[in-house]
Amino acid sequence: MKKVLFILLVLAGTAAPADVPNTLDELLEQTRKQRTVEREESAAREQRFIEAKEQQRALLEEAKAALAGEEVRGEQLRKAYEEKEQAIEAQEALLTERAGSLGELHGIVREAAGNLKGILASSLVSAQKPDRAPYAEALAESQELPSIEELEGLWLLALEEMVESGKVVRFPAKVITGAGEEKEQQVTRIGVFDAVTDGRFLRYLPEAGKLVEPQRQPALHFQRMALNLDQASSGIVAMPIDPTRGAILALLIQTPDIATRINQGGIVGYIIMALGGLALLIALQRFIILTAMDRTVQRQMRQDTPNANNPLGRIMAVYTENPRLDAETLGLKLDEAILSELPPIQRGLGSLAILAAVAPLLGLLGTVIGIIQTFQAITLFGTGDPRLMSGGISVALVTTVQGLLVAIPILLIHSFLSSKSNQLIQILDKQSAAMVAKLAEQRHAQAV
Repeated sequence: MKKVLFILLVLAGTAAPADVPNTLDELLEQTRKQRTVEREESAAREQRFIEAKEQQRALLEEAKAALAGEEVRGEQLRKAYEEKEQAIEAQEALLTERAGSLGELHGIVREAAGNLKGILASSLVSAQKPDRAPYAEALAESQELPSIEELEGLWLLALEEMVESGKVVRFPAKVITGAGEEKEQQVTRIGVFDAVTDGRFLRYLPEAGKLVEPQRQPALHFQRMALNLDQASSGIVAMPIDPTRGAILALLIQTPDIATRINQGGIVGYIIMALGGLALLIALQRFIILTAMDRTVQRQMRQDTPNANNPLGRIMAVYTENPRLDAETLGLKLDEAILSELPPIQRGLGSLAILAAVAPLLGLLGTVIGIIQTFQAITLFGTGDPRLMSGGISVALVTTVQGLLVAIPILLIHSFLSSKSNQLIQILDKQSAAMVAKLAEQRHAQAV
């Protein structure tokens, strides 16, 4: 019976209590009690919900009342704002009417002072006469109308800059040398265009107010002209000027030299240059050998006695050592001797041909590597900054140039050395044919 009651409780969806009823009546009574409890709990929850609803309704009414009050206040503020705005417009109109053209004058003075401030800050004259830019900067940022004295001071600054731009002046100044040391030196200023000392060009750093000697200087003939100007006391001296006030000099200094260009080629560029050096060594060695061989052959052609120190002498020795051979057999022996002389004559020419063909291929390899690096930079950083792609582009272009610069001279040298070796071979063939013809004539004369 207890098992039946427990099953009924489980089917009813409730957990079996600790005191399990023993009879159906007890179960019915317990169910009624449970229902009563649930009704009371539901009624309590409903009451709490009604009370919360009333509270929310009260809060909503309060919020609506506050909103209405704020709308009234906002309308009052809007009207006050419009009244103040109209008053401000009236005052501004009155100010404009009373100021007249002084406002326009103030704007022109501020603009002129701002432009002059930039010119003075970067001018070489400021290296000789510092503390000029702050005066113009103060006028450019001033919110008050300038006085007559301030206008005159601005005019004098502009006039002084124009006058100094046409002068060649020597003055002592502190110069930061290429070693990073600051020294007092005699500086020659050519207007607002150039500044030199001891034949070396200087750059003016506006942020530091110092003259700096760049690590790299323009071409040597420009430095000679600067030295002549430093040493001249009077007269007319030729001197280049930089109308961009240092921009062209900066570009000349930033232009990479040969060593920098080679370094931009990377590993592939170094390999190309190494192959070029190897090719030059081979070409030099073959040129010396072929030149010496040509001299000995030419000397042998003027002699009847064969000498074993040259190819022609060794071929003539074959002729003199076999006087009883017929012409056909002698010709074969001479051909054999010539074939044995060909490897020393043509040695190294094949290597030069291979190097001439490999150099542009390596340049093409460097080009591909540079393009890959460029696309990798684009993938990682985008195309916003071209400087991020300049490394790959440099490798791509420099290696191509290096490959061509190495291949073209090697190809020309190979052609020259091949022509020189062919001339020697032609001399050997010609002399061999002459020996065979001479032997044939002798045998014919003996037969007759």
